[in-house]
Amino acid sequence: MIYESENIEYKSEYIDEMYKEVMAFANSSGGMIYVGVDDAGNRIGLSDVDSIYSKITNSIRDALVPDITMFVKYTLDCNVIVIEVSEGTNKPYYIKSKGLKPSGVYIRQGASSVPASAEQIRLMIKMSDGDIYEAERSLDQVLTFDAAAKAFSAHNIPFGEDKYKSLGICRLNDNLYTNLGKIVSDQCEHTTKVAVFADDTNTIFKAHREFTGSVFTQIDEAFSYLMLCNQNKSEFSGVTRIDKWDYPEEAIREALLNAIVHREYNFSGSIIINVNDSTMEFISLGGLLQGLSSDDIKNGISQSRNHNLAEMFHRLHYIESYGMGIRRIYALYADCAEQPRINVTSNSFKITLPNMNKSGSATAAVVKSAVTSQMQTVLDFLNKYGKMTETDVQKLLSIKKTRAYVLIKQMESIMLIEITGRGTEKKITLK
Repeated sequence: MIYESENIEYKSEYIDEMYKEVMAFANSSGGMIYVGVDDAGNRIGLSDVDSIYSKITNSIRDALVPDITMFVKYTLDCNVIVIEVSEGTNKPYYIKSKGLKPSGVYIRQGASSVPASAEQIRLMIKMSDGDIYEAERSLDQVLTFDAAAKAFSAHNIPFGEDKYKSLGICRLNDNLYTNLGKIVSDQCEHTTKVAVFADDTNTIFKAHREFTGSVFTQIDEAFSYLMLCNQNKSEFSGVTRIDKWDYPEEAIREALLNAIVHREYNFSGSIIINVNDSTMEFISLGGLLQGLSSDDIKNGISQSRNHNLAEMFHRLHYIESYGMGIRRIYALYADCAEQPRINVTSNSFKITLPNMNKSGSATAAVVKSAVTSQMQTVLDFLNKYGKMTETDVQKLLSIKKTRAYVLIKQMESIMLIEITGRGTEKKITLK
């Protein structure tokens, strides 16, 4: 006598959810289902084989996705229906009405068919789809894309169901949503948390916010909140008022985008942003991809973990090109006494932005000592009149064109002035 086992199931009669047993075998290592055989292995037969056969085949075809029929073979043995199920190649198979969650996915465990755990489902997806997280099937197939549609519309880029496959939101073969689809959807489960502290050691807590929803929503809302935390201090150069933010607006934007685009979404934790009077630090899950170092990142070398997400952000002009964000941040701090810091572990990436108003200028002393009497005359003129031309410099200082050109370039190199335009349209203003 052959008893029920991991690969054998007996059913004395037809049951409405026979497809669960078929699914469980396909999600495991395959097996045999005998309909018309009792639990002891005795053949009792079916009274209406044809009707039951039709019910079984129809329910399996209609209830389960992806298509499982090619892995199921039916045999009529007198008044017993034998269902031979092979291990499927597109696991996990699941109940269409329930989706990719434990209540919708069954596996074999001993002689029983039981709901799979969320972790078992993820493992099956990874083994079936490959190890590229954003391309794997999303566990959630009920998604909306209002925020994404708004972002695309703002840049006059078409967005809709006909574009989902090319964007990587849907799979090419079965129209199922991918993890990328989940990330950009309004149902995104990953969040961005901002904590504001009253001390430099981040121990005295002042306020916090958590931003949810689509990554497009999180970017907009988190950036707006961080700018509220960004203080503006005023200085005067002569009669000219100069406003200087604690943190360059573009540096905040680039650091936030870097955290969103390059984080490891296979982990459920949040992006963490800590703000105090001295620093603003951005911490995202997932270290650098194998082969890259922090020096490589500073030099503009980039290898995206989430290629389709990065490509989508590039298309929407959130990022200009791969690898430029970190380089741009360092360029913005070129004249700051304290430079941004990158700290990398196997599971995290942190970039720390120093408060520019607190750390001060690295070149202030150098600039002051480098200012000649001719330069000061030019600066006094600009403080009074706002702008001048190269010809104005020649007349003001009674110098020739070549000397005026050299002087202007020297003043530009030590960031005293800014030059816009070319030729006769060239204008000189205070930096």
